[in-house]
Amino acid sequence: MSVSRSKENHLKGQSSPYLLQHLYNPVDWHPWGEEALQKARKENKPLLVSIGYSACHWCHVMEKESFEDHDVARLMNDHFVCIKVDREERPDVDHLYMNAVQLLSGRGGWPLNCFALPDGRPFWGATYFPRDQWKNVLIRINELYRNKYSDVEEQAIQLTRGVEQNALLSVSKDKPVRFEAQTAQTMAESLINNTDMTEGGTLGAPKFPLPVIYEFLLHYHSQNPTKANALDAVSITLEKMAMGGIYDQLGGGFARYSVDEIWKIPHFEKMLYDNAQLVSLYSKAWKINKKALYRQVVEETIGFVKRELCSLHGTFYAALDADSEGEEGKFYVWKEKEFRKVLGEDAPLAIDFFHLGGKGFWEHNNNILLNTFTAEEFARKHGLDEELMREKIAGWKTLLLRHRETRVRPGLDNKVLVSWNGLMIAALTDAAVAFQNPEWLADAEKAARFILRFGLRADNSLYHTLQGEKASIDGFLEDYACMINASIRLGEATGRESYFHVASDLQQYVLSHFSSVDTSMFPFSADTSQKLAAPHYEFQDNVIPSSNSIMARNLFYLGNLFGKNEWVERSRLMLSDMSGLIEKSGSWAANWGILWLHHQKDFYTLAVCGPDAMDKASQLMQNYLPDTLVCSLPQPNTQLPVLKNRWTDKQTLIYPCTLNECLPPFTDPSELNNI
Repeated sequence: MSVSRSKENHLKGQSSPYLLQHLYNPVDWHPWGEEALQKARKENKPLLVSIGYSACHWCHVMEKESFEDHDVARLMNDHFVCIKVDREERPDVDHLYMNAVQLLSGRGGWPLNCFALPDGRPFWGATYFPRDQWKNVLIRINELYRNKYSDVEEQAIQLTRGVEQNALLSVSKDKPVRFEAQTAQTMAESLINNTDMTEGGTLGAPKFPLPVIYEFLLHYHSQNPTKANALDAVSITLEKMAMGGIYDQLGGGFARYSVDEIWKIPHFEKMLYDNAQLVSLYSKAWKINKKALYRQVVEETIGFVKRELCSLHGTFYAALDADSEGEEGKFYVWKEKEFRKVLGEDAPLAIDFFHLGGKGFWEHNNNILLNTFTAEEFARKHGLDEELMREKIAGWKTLLLRHRETRVRPGLDNKVLVSWNGLMIAALTDAAVAFQNPEWLADAEKAARFILRFGLRADNSLYHTLQGEKASIDGFLEDYACMINASIRLGEATGRESYFHVASDLQQYVLSHFSSVDTSMFPFSADTSQKLAAPHYEFQDNVIPSSNSIMARNLFYLGNLFGKNEWVERSRLMLSDMSGLIEKSGSWAANWGILWLHHQKDFYTLAVCGPDAMDKASQLMQNYLPDTLVCSLPQPNTQLPVLKNRWTDKQTLIYPCTLNECLPPFTDPSELNNI
């Protein structure tokens, strides 16, 4: 029996849109925290930790089927202390219980439902269940807890121990690893062999964008232009994604993944982290191959983010739901009749361009808009002027987008996550540099200023979430990693030294409050944060690179920039400890692979000093130079060691500096090719 709006549960006052979606469930949900754990201990009830996020389709399904049902709710309330967790708001809790479920079943996903002892140690869990199966699970778990508690406790002990061991990468006892070129080549070949060279992306379905794979391959190609076909793997992937249904052909922006092998049918939710990383990737690819399609994707995707995910403060929201009016993708798909009504006499031509009724046909007479033609190709096909064709296509998109805006919009998750904002700030900076767009750089700085004002404490510790000017939840390693990276990118692009010092201060906080004696890796939570049943060390790259791989790269860059050998050495140690996993992990270590590539040739900090420093730095950064870091000194004063005593008002000099020495300077950015 489904329930209508009833009394509020314990989620009242929460800021997470996902938690608030469950506020009127008959399940007596609690947020994660000591109050819920204390209740479980007092009443001797197991915890039922249910984890999801606002854009998750199957989370909505399970809520409708089970959590809004009075009979199911009665079972849950009578026998468990029920905790609802937003995985994006509390990634530490998600990591703990996701790792437990993956150890139990070999797979995971959301909604994630995990049962735990009152102290938080997990003993059993799984993902989605239909209503009747879920009721049976609840009954069975309650019986086990009441009648065979010793067995349940032993399972919790063993499972928690497994989670802890699985999340720890031990310190290497061997001699320091030599970062051989063969390892990078093996990784590149593995990634290329797993690339669908017809449709792009990884082989098979579903297809996730996984931008860091293609960033690694771009970097590998720059060092090894004659080896393998790394650039081909990147190019075919970027083109096919941009032409498929995973890309919003009207409004820009990418959905989370494609359920098929040809990027046609998306899982329609749009996540900030995907779009941020893809803006960076297309911007970097543009520097190598100036395809008009890459520019279009960057412009349209940034347009989407600014239009639909941007707060009044200039920060960026987390996600758009897959569903609207209870149907997945309803906001984005088109019936041919509606399409014809909007475009009138131009409809037949536009139907051909967007493949309605053909390749774009989906289900229930709906179409997903696709694009396999450039304007030039389509004009040639129909014997029309190319410039006229471009105008027509732009006009169609404007009319269709305007009409689409009259539909019921997907739900917006208006959390502002510091980590994902760091990714978007870096993306805007990468795009601004590649396409010489000062507006995008101003957007990046506006977001960064707000986060550093309201999300940063006086002791250089970060918060994880912002709701307007109100910050909450202690920052996790991912927040520091992404904001340090964003600050480094901003320092390069703006010539403002203050960003480099922000990055250095944040890095020092991480070294002081996240380090562990058991591993070279950093734990996911600071030593000041709430302790969970098992610590987590995130070192495998996924749809977002792992926080430890980002941090290892940050240490490398900042060590070079500030002349801190110990930071570079820590980065090398982390990479060395990952070496056993790098060759065989493929996509799970692609960001580590980029750091490995930095050790294949000299890495230079390009110190640009003089009255034309910003102009010459900009010229340098127009090129794809993954093994360099640029810092500018457009005025005499500086606190950066690499820039000190290098100013002259007579000419602008470019010093290529390694960690411990600088080569003779040059004046023309094109001379970089000679070092």
